[in-house]
Amino acid sequence: MQRRKIIIDTDPGQDDAAAIMLAFGSPDELEVLGLTAVAGNVPLSFTSRNLRIVCELCGRPDAKVYEGALKPLNRPQVTAEHVHGRTGLDGAELPEPTMLPQSTHAVDFIIDTLRREPEGTITLCTLGPLTNIATALAKAPDIAGRVKELVMMGGGFSEGGNITPAAEFNIYVDPDAAKTVFASGMPIVMMPLDVTHQLMTTKARVSKIAAFSNRPAQVLVEWLAFFERFDVEKYGSDGGPLHDPSVIAYLLKPELFSGRDCNVEIETQSELTVGMTVVDWWHVSERQPNAKVMRQVDADGFFDLLAERVARL
Repeated sequence: MQRRKIIIDTDPGQDDAAAIMLAFGSPDELEVLGLTAVAGNVPLSFTSRNLRIVCELCGRPDAKVYEGALKPLNRPQVTAEHVHGRTGLDGAELPEPTMLPQSTHAVDFIIDTLRREPEGTITLCTLGPLTNIATALAKAPDIAGRVKELVMMGGGFSEGGNITPAAEFNIYVDPDAAKTVFASGMPIVMMPLDVTHQLMTTKARVSKIAAFSNRPAQVLVEWLAFFERFDVEKYGSDGGPLHDPSVIAYLLKPELFSGRDCNVEIETQSELTVGMTVVDWWHVSERQPNAKVMRQVDADGFFDLLAERVARL
């Protein structure tokens, strides 16, 4: 099996960290060409730092980290310290990273890589706001046709939103960027809240990860304990939804997920619903599909995969 070449665009975030760990734990299937930081859950200075912490925790100080957008395209910055803590990775005590970010800007790295590698061989994995990707498209529109697939965590429809009644956080932070990406024509797979709210970090599931003695597994358990506290209070559930690893899990085991091709439009004007992903699930608008929208997931299979791969780190 040929390894899939991926770029991970992210704003860590404990759940982003889990996604990166899943990718690094799957070297037979995935080749991580680079990791690009974007402002989102916390400001860029922290997302870059957090990316490098995760790389070192996973024994990958050789990984290339690139710093990208400091803020959304046209709007004030919105962050989520109330969920992720001041640093974005609160919950575990880890040393400051020794590896440094690359001197190349994340947007230039994305463009250069897509132009250098054969057409249709690079998958973009987006775990945060889509600012870096939209900026790259504005600077180099030709790259849209070179992307194998963009697999993203973001949006929602039947579940509503998690930052406003209508909007999911990643899309809400930079809806203009999301609008650009969904209009680009590149193949998109969307992991909305409808899927990720099925991926609950129940005590039984987390206990499987806690059973491993390696340092990454133990740190992940500490991160999840901190991260889920917000959602446990919010939803009254056993654990909280684990959003971002769904993107990497889809690359490894797409059979865990099911959905359909839909048209997705991004609301950028309404004061009440800005950032809403308007998903035409029933094909009533007659607009052409522009994304494969996932709706169901084998949650136990997902957590078995996560535990197995984190155990390898």
